[in-house]
Amino acid sequence: MPRLPWTFTKPQESLLLRNGWRTRWKDLRGGAFTPNPDFDIEGADLLPETSLPSSLSTANEIGRGGGTTKVASSESTTAQRSPEKPSFENTPLQVADCASPARFQNTDETEPICRTDPQNSRFSLFPLSHPDLWSMYKQHVASFWTADEIDLSADLSDWNNKLNDDERHFISMVLAFFAGADGIVVENLAERFCREVTVPEARCFYGFQMAMESIHQETYCLLIDSYINDPKVRERLFSAHATVPSVERKASWAQRYIGSKATFAERLVAFAAVEGIFFSGSFCAIFWLKKRGLMPGLTFSNELISRDEGLHCSFACQLYSKLIQKLSQEEIHKIIKEAVDVEKSFICDALPVSLIGMNSRLMGQYIEFVADRMLRDLGYQAIYGRMDMISLEGKTNFFEKRVGEYQKSGVMASLEGKNSDSGAGVAVKELDFGADF
Repeated sequence: MPRLPWTFTKPQESLLLRNGWRTRWKDLRGGAFTPNPDFDIEGADLLPETSLPSSLSTANEIGRGGGTTKVASSESTTAQRSPEKPSFENTPLQVADCASPARFQNTDETEPICRTDPQNSRFSLFPLSHPDLWSMYKQHVASFWTADEIDLSADLSDWNNKLNDDERHFISMVLAFFAGADGIVVENLAERFCREVTVPEARCFYGFQMAMESIHQETYCLLIDSYINDPKVRERLFSAHATVPSVERKASWAQRYIGSKATFAERLVAFAAVEGIFFSGSFCAIFWLKKRGLMPGLTFSNELISRDEGLHCSFACQLYSKLIQKLSQEEIHKIIKEAVDVEKSFICDALPVSLIGMNSRLMGQYIEFVADRMLRDLGYQAIYGRMDMISLEGKTNFFEKRVGEYQKSGVMASLEGKNSDSGAGVAVKELDFGADF
């Protein structure tokens, strides 16, 4: 018997699938799912649930453990086909939308970086076609770290004895956003960018970025686990992207671009804004805690993570420079303005930085400044006119602050003639938060 197009676990409700059949289930997200790229789901018929003939092996069962749904042979099912297609209204996603290998088709093959190579000549990494992208990948490798390296031993004392309720609430909400946001970034990379971008130098970077985003997620979850004793509060923070309105708005803005039919250029800019603008206010606020001598584990992890996110944002800008079909100034300004408005409403209004003693008005100006700098890096005119804010130049990217002992020795040595400090460890002047905030 031919192999099944998918394998399912028990939480799913199967009707029938094989070759000319397809299936529906209650909870796609709850189960394992392995597509067969040769299976054409679009023209598949639906069949009612039935039993597997005894002549067939149990290896053809769909499911694990008890209560599996089984596949009927093609000889016994012709008369059993359902006259009507079932409604998908109560299922999270349509099968054809989420199960088909072509769920997200690349519509931007006019872009060289997204073009399929008919001769498959780019399966070999060398010779490099994009040494600038390769250099950024090597910078990321040189900056590798793990969540186990963060020492939280002193944080709990500060949390219980030195922070007030407002400060604890602020930090909790910031960590709640971060814990979900990195997962959204990984989802976009896995579902869209890694499938669309075909140049191996970029794929190397994206593969390593996904690994680091997972380390960021682990770190934020460990921080929440360490600081919050109440299991119900912890659970609320872990699911804040769906339950806390101020966090949900930011998460929803990013998520809408994962399933969007927008061009690759639009989505590339949108996720650059997520990692640049959406993270900027929270990074700045945590850095403020460091200047006050509080929460050393949190603030050190913030330096490591912000450095990574800065490199991700810079990589997006570099990749954008290689696109042929770039956005108009009006289009890109619309995306950036939306991102700035969402971030300012979060960090200045819904969760104001005044809770930790910072100046909300100046924080809003800082977010605008970050947006203007991103536009400059993308090759567009600024929106807010904040590029003359010299006092903030040192704060442009906390992700550029050097964390010298967290550079892997020898990794950058192979890049002769390259600036090994570019992006991953640019030294910046010491910040004067007392004067600026």
